[in-house]
Amino acid sequence: MNNVNSLVLKTLIPVSIGVAVVVWLLSREFSIEQWRAIPWTTTTFISIALAIACVVGREWGMMWRFRVLTDRKLSWRKSLKVTMQCEFTSAITPTTAGGSTLSMIFLSRQGIPLGHATIITMILLMFDELFIVIACPIIFLLLPINNIFGFDPGNFSTGVRLAFWIVYGGICAVTLILFLGALVYPRRIARLISRIFRFRPLRRWETQANETGSTMINAGRDLRRRSAAWWIEGMMATAFSWTCRYLVVNALFWGFAATAPQAIVFARQFVVWTLLTISPTPGGSGLSEWLFTSYYGDLIADASMILVIAILWRLLTYYVYLAIGVFRLPSWVRKK
Repeated sequence: MNNVNSLVLKTLIPVSIGVAVVVWLLSREFSIEQWRAIPWTTTTFISIALAIACVVGREWGMMWRFRVLTDRKLSWRKSLKVTMQCEFTSAITPTTAGGSTLSMIFLSRQGIPLGHATIITMILLMFDELFIVIACPIIFLLLPINNIFGFDPGNFSTGVRLAFWIVYGGICAVTLILFLGALVYPRRIARLISRIFRFRPLRRWETQANETGSTMINAGRDLRRRSAAWWIEGMMATAFSWTCRYLVVNALFWGFAATAPQAIVFARQFVVWTLLTISPTPGGSGLSEWLFTSYYGDLIADASMILVIAILWRLLTYYVYLAIGVFRLPSWVRKK
């Protein structure tokens, strides 16, 4: 019971933050007259249905990836359970320590040996980071950078641009370390990590660092024996899942703001989700709503409309997982 109460409390924290930000935005940008002016038509309801389909597609992509990485040892039902547990823990923890890092525990509960589950977790991280690294130059080659960042000549636009490139640079560095550590020089990288964490300021994390080094060596053995087809299927599942995540907003804009350029909407979702990988709040609560309304505000003249889209976006991509998690929480804790 204590575990359940603790997790419920952790659920209430991000909900409170998110609701507080939404209320603040509503008080600034919204009025009853503007709400009545929103065109709730067949098109808007179809767009919501398409957004829900994109959410389902994202989860299916994650389930597909778990199936690939476990060599089909995980059934579709168990893959769904692991995916929902990862989404719930991502929603109640800062994104830097989200659900993916706990997937090893969830996988082990479904019969995957803990050692193999740990390797799978590292590979999941590698696939996610590799997708962002590859997708970025493609998006910025196809679209003018000023259309992606040039929505506001002020400090906000400059801050978003700077923050994005810093985060992207960090992701590239992590991807390179994972690649070298798992595929090229696993023992050398493991020894380097061990030596770095022997310094007094970092010594408290020395045990975890040594475990990470061991995981890299074991992951390297596993990855080097994999076929090209396995790598392609894993990246296809990753790309499909991330693309569906971005398309949720495209679907909503199609119904509520049809004049907005869909390519720019998609590109800005890439930027938003990249920035949210370092959110200090649980599940990006508060920061997501504020960033979304500020970043997309130039695409819609009506400020209340962008707020409606932001609320629907967060309901479908965040609060739904909190609701599912709270509903399934007693069962998950009992089976722990």
